[in-house]
Amino acid sequence: MVTETAPPRPTTGPVSLYEGNNIEELRQVVGERLAPHRLTVLGEQRLPGRFRSFHEGPVALYDLGYGTPVCLRTGELPDFYNVILPYAGGGRVVANGTELASVLSVAGPGDRVTMEWDAAALNGALAMSRQTVEQALAVRLGDLPQDQLRFAPVLDPADPAVRSWLELAGSFREFAVSALGRQSRLGLQHFEQLLVEGLLDAQPHSLGRETADRGSALLPSALRRATDYCAEHPDEALSVSDIAQAARVSLRTLREGFRRHLDTTPLAYLRRVRLDRAHHDLLAIADGRATGTVTEVACRWGFTHLGRFSADYRRVYGQSPSQTLGRTA
Repeated sequence: MVTETAPPRPTTGPVSLYEGNNIEELRQVVGERLAPHRLTVLGEQRLPGRFRSFHEGPVALYDLGYGTPVCLRTGELPDFYNVILPYAGGGRVVANGTELASVLSVAGPGDRVTMEWDAAALNGALAMSRQTVEQALAVRLGDLPQDQLRFAPVLDPADPAVRSWLELAGSFREFAVSALGRQSRLGLQHFEQLLVEGLLDAQPHSLGRETADRGSALLPSALRRATDYCAEHPDEALSVSDIAQAARVSLRTLREGFRRHLDTTPLAYLRRVRLDRAHHDLLAIADGRATGTVTEVACRWGFTHLGRFSADYRRVYGQSPSQTLGRTA
């Protein structure tokens, strides 16, 4: 008996997520990877549509072409920043009601975007998770940001720094699908970090003044291991000893490092990470992308004292958890 198996994943080259003439099916596949959206076909289809993945992770890279003139409208974007990288064809982008001077642009969580593309349009979508961007900001600010970062929406390729960042994105596109890229997870992670840090340095944003004097210097390696461990295990019952062991330093050294470089304690930092995760979950429920209650979310992230959780949440986000949950999209 012959057993059918899925085709092997290619060792090099992008992965085809969709290719064909069914626009509705393409819309659904794109919505699952990026953001749900409404799509209107504006003309007769001339070319097959395609959606390909070059890399998926905290920083993901796709390319997308609908093969026919279309208009796309998103609701509020979920928790990621999306950079549109035009490769071919033409179009226009309207963000939060304002038409942008260029389709080479970036949108973030909460933005509403309308895009029109011609039949030949092929665009890259470089998606950076909000969590990844905020962790990079925490290094610069000494804590997770109190306000949401917003980038200036249009990237200017005449700016040497922006042009260098675009070249880096192009190199990432090639490396991610190379034989080495397929084998080097750490190499890909370094590329992801470079892209996030580079965009924060090259593109104007709402927290530029707060980060200007701090630059992009990395934390000492031990502290970086500690913060990464907190980010990777926020749903676990961690102790200070667990964090010190992951950082490979003594408790005294760990506490001193957090005090000197982040002006906080290890457990306070972990609590802030958990609070941020809870905030993101509540936003997802409010937007209809998930289900649950305030109690379920709080317990998921280790907050067993609901009164204290609500007080800390209000102090950071300016409203109660229930108010976030009950907001209208």
